Formats: sequence, C-alpha cells, structure tokens
Amino acid sequence: MPLMRGDIDRRTVLDTAGAAAVGAAVVTAACLASSPGALDVLLVAVGSLALAAHRRAPRLVLGVTTLCMFGYAVHAHPGSWVALPVVVAVHAAARNGYRAQAAGVGAVFLVAYSVVLLVSVPGIQDTVERVLLLAGWFLCAGVTGLIDKNWQAYLRQTEQRALDAERTREEAALRRAGEERLRIARELHDSLTHSISIVKLQAGVAVHLARKRGAEVEPALLAIQEASGEAMRELRSTLEVLRTDVVDPRTGLARMDELAGRARAAGIELTVHVEGDVRRLPAEVDGAAYRIVQEALTNVARHADRAGTSVRLTYADTALVVLVDDDGPCLPGDRVTPGTGLTGMRERVTALGGTLDAAPAARGGFSVRAELPLAPRTAASG
Repeated sequence: MPLMRGDIDRRTVLDTAGAAAVGAAVVTAACLASSPGALDVLLVAVGSLALAAHRRAPRLVLGVTTLCMFGYAVHAHPGSWVALPVVVAVHAAARNGYRAQAAGVGAVFLVAYSVVLLVSVPGIQDTVERVLLLAGWFLCAGVTGLIDKNWQAYLRQTEQRALDAERTREEAALRRAGEERLRIARELHDSLTHSISIVKLQAGVAVHLARKRGAEVEPALLAIQEASGEAMRELRSTLEVLRTDVVDPRTGLARMDELAGRARAAGIELTVHVEGDVRRLPAEVDGAAYRIVQEALTNVARHADRAGTSVRLTYADTALVVLVDDDGPCLPGDRVTPGTGLTGMRERVTALGGTLDAAPAARGGFSVRAELPLAPRTAASG
C-alpha cells in the first residue's frame, strides 16, 4: 500500500536516529577501549550513518557499512563490537529480500575479521570464541530479518483482505439498496400511478363537461386538474430517480414561477422575493431549495387554510437562505409535531450540511427558514 508523506518523514527520522544511536554506541565502545584517531571516527561515522538509508538502498548500505567497519577493524584492531553496524546492515538486507547478499557479506566479514583476530590477538581460543559469538550475531540478524519480512508481508495481506472484504460489503449493500429502490418503484407505479391517473382523468372529464354545457369551470376543479397532472409528472420523475439513481435536472429553482403559479391557482396568496446575486447553484442545493419551498407551500395549503404566504430567496456569498412565512392560524408557542414533510425537509438540509428552523413565528403564522451552504465565490467566477 502507498505510504503517506507523514509516514515517510517519520520513518526517515526514526532511521536516522537509529543509525546515529548505532554510531554513538560504537564510538563509545572505541573510546572506552582506547583512544580512536580521526580516521577511526570517520570510518565508524560513515559506516553507521549509512544505515539511515537501509530502506531505500539496502544492498548499497550493506556494502558501504561492511567496507568501513572492516577498514576500521584492520586499522585499529577493535573488539567484537566493531561488527554491530554490519549486523544491522545484514538484518536490513535480509528484511528487504536480499537473503543471499546478506549471508554472503556476513560470511566474508566474519572470515576477514577472523584473519584480523589471528594476526592481532594472541591465543586461538579467544579468537574462536569471538568468531563464534559474531557468527551467532549474524545468524540472528539474518533470521530476524526474514521473520520481519514475512511479518510485514502478512500484515499487508491482512490489510488487503480487510479492504477486499469491506469493498465486498459495500458492493452488497449497494446491490441491496438498488434492489430495494426497484421494488419501491414498482410499488409506486402499480399503486399511485393508477390512482393519480384516475383523479386526473375524472377532473379532465368534469372540466370538459362543464365547458360543453357553457357553465363556468370552478377554479378548484382546474386546480385539481393541474395538480394531478403535476403529481403525475413528479411521480414519473421520482420513479426515474429510483430506477437510475439520477436526480432529475429539471427539479430546481428554475421552476419557481411554475410552482408559484400552481400555489396561486390553489388559492394561496403568494409573493416571491429574490435577493442577492443570483447565480447557478449546485444541483443538490438547487433541488433541495425547490423541494423545501414546495413542501412548505403544500403545508400552507393543508394546514394553514391557504393563508397569505411569502417566499424569500437570499443568495449570500457562502449560503442560500430560503425563508417561507405564512399568515396561518398558528400562534407563538403552539406545539407542532413534525410530520413526514418536515422530517424529510430537515433530512435534505442536514445532508447538505445546512440548518433548518421550522416553528411558529413570533408574529403568528408559521415560518420555515433553511440555510444551505455554498462554496464562496472567487474573483474569476464573479
């Protein structure tokens, strides 16, 4: 899996700190054993600090560290601790998959250091003990490197399996949601479409008969005919959304005049005011604002006895404010139980990160205020 920039920087700092710690340990041991010269300190510093790049270039680090520490061993004849940076480099090479190179370089250093010990240290037994100790170090370094490599591979496989399982669950959830949408679409089509068609047909027949007899057609009858036709169009649009999961682009504030005309035809005294710099809105905000006004006007017709209503749309720099006030019989302090309409309205607004206030107004009547966030306008878009 790709690493984030923060992870890379953190690993670089840790690797550098670890390399510095190894170098400090070797220099401290050298100072305790004798007084190292400038060349000795330089060889130890280069060989140890090279370990900071063990993730990016493990083979190069293995070679540089081994040469520097062997040069230090030949020049100063130090103790077994001289092999510490080489052991770390062997571990890093094995961890990164270079097992053969790690084993070969470790063996070469061990043999070369044995020769240095035979020349500089009297007594075969002491030399054998040191060589066996170093052989154990190198063996442990190679084994732990392989274990670490296999463990990292196991972690990556586990993470990948978890991601695959999560993706499978998401796909299954989307499939179930799609099947449920299709089921709802079929139910709506089989039930509501038939009923609304009957209402529209009967209203059309009544209007036709009234006109045929020369009688004046009642405004309420015309409103029923228009509303049933609009309900049929809205239902078809909803069914299309359920079947394709695509929002109808025609549902937006561009249809505000059409919505206001239907409300006036239903007997609502409606005024519409638009303030601010009118501009094109994101589709989800545009559709939500239209549905909020539509639901608020529906509530006026159902619960406020078609009272006088004002709709105010305010285009601010970072928000669209929708305000619908009516002069209905609702009094300040009246308890209002949210129904399906208000609940759906609040869900729309919350999904967009906005706020909704729907409550009796202080002067009487009912007020709905929704604030839908917008991206700030830039100078170019202005």
